[in-house]
Amino acid sequence: MDEEFRKDFAELLALMDAGNPAEFKKKAADCLPVDIAEGLEEIEEDARVIKLFRMLPKDISSDVFSYMNSDQQQLIAESATNAELKALVDDMFLDDTVDFLEEMPANVVKKVLRNADESTRKLINQFLNYPENSAGSLMTIEYVDLHDYFTVRKAMDHIRRTGIDKETVYTCYVIDEQRRLVGHVSLRKLIIAPESTYIRDIMDTNTVSAMTTDDQEAIAEDFRRYDLTSIPVTDKENRLVGIITIDDILDVIQDENTEDIKKMAAIIPSDEKYMDTGVMHLVTHRLPWLMIMMLSATFSSTIITHFESVLAGAVALTAFIPMLTGSAGNSGSQTSVTVIRNMSLGEVELSDWLSVLWKEVRVAVVTGTALAVVNFLRMVIFSGTTVMVSLTVSITLMLAIVLSAAVGCLLPMGAKRLGLDPAVMASPMITTIVDCCALLIYFMIAGAMLGL
Repeated sequence: MDEEFRKDFAELLALMDAGNPAEFKKKAADCLPVDIAEGLEEIEEDARVIKLFRMLPKDISSDVFSYMNSDQQQLIAESATNAELKALVDDMFLDDTVDFLEEMPANVVKKVLRNADESTRKLINQFLNYPENSAGSLMTIEYVDLHDYFTVRKAMDHIRRTGIDKETVYTCYVIDEQRRLVGHVSLRKLIIAPESTYIRDIMDTNTVSAMTTDDQEAIAEDFRRYDLTSIPVTDKENRLVGIITIDDILDVIQDENTEDIKKMAAIIPSDEKYMDTGVMHLVTHRLPWLMIMMLSATFSSTIITHFESVLAGAVALTAFIPMLTGSAGNSGSQTSVTVIRNMSLGEVELSDWLSVLWKEVRVAVVTGTALAVVNFLRMVIFSGTTVMVSLTVSITLMLAIVLSAAVGCLLPMGAKRLGLDPAVMASPMITTIVDCCALLIYFMIAGAMLGL
């Protein structure tokens, strides 16, 4: 919440506390619903949250409710009378109602369904039965559909009559007599077309659509690829059953990106907000991977123990172990993040693995050589290390960089081939593997070049 609205919200609270409903509603009407919802999150007393929400103008209360967090939505739903709850649900878009109910306990869901009319209850149950994270669970039925035999005049009359309750009217989807999707037409085209023109003559038949069972991540990719603001959703018979709008898909993109970032940091993803998450909950999401990586690090200890004689013959080698493993791990992390991101954007396919490997190895050879040369000069000039030790460390550095790039490239692609999320094979996992490989290379080259 920005500072300007913080002052406006404080004024809202003052008007509520002063018992001035007329001025309160006038002030609330000038505020954006999302800002009011954010302001409600900062109120700790449940009674004040309920009081403020009930004082909101009826024409914005449902919009505010759709932006509130699930805890406060549950508070409002449990405290509302049957009549208040029915009015709230009737005024909300159906997809917002479904999103709200998916986060609620069974008693709240039953209360909402009990107070909804039969047609709404049937639609809500239908939406709740769609697979989680599918197009069916994301879509809304508040859209404008036009029959292909409509004239432009009839289509505009239909939009004026029904469009007020729809989420969008800028793109209208065209259906035939069996409600099968046959095309789409923009409001702009309708406005400039002659009134006697038939919709079938001006509609665009090249329509990107989704099926109710399609995964939300694939749909988000379609939005990005085709620059869509909405997408129609059809059933198995290609009958139009709903649409997904850009505001819902932006939430999906944010959630998917957050999930990938957490996986790449070796954290089990969670849907809860950080400030609402308990300490033990965070521990349980971080500890398993930390435990796995700690135990896997014992391989590094085993390698060092095995090559004790090499270290004993040249103690100076020990000082450069952190630099070698750190540089190799950083290189592997850079490669893996690059590959994973391009895979998620659809710019890299599994069939491209050889081309990607060849490119990353060439990049690693150049960067590894540059690092090795700079490191050799640094060791000889500033550290006073012998030429052979400096060569040993520098050659190892270059080879470790190349190896880590190959590992960072192949592991995510291999994970996807096995049906796993490539983000799992990101920085922490790759760093652990590369550390072991770098140490093996280091001690083998030291043994050969220094005669240890």
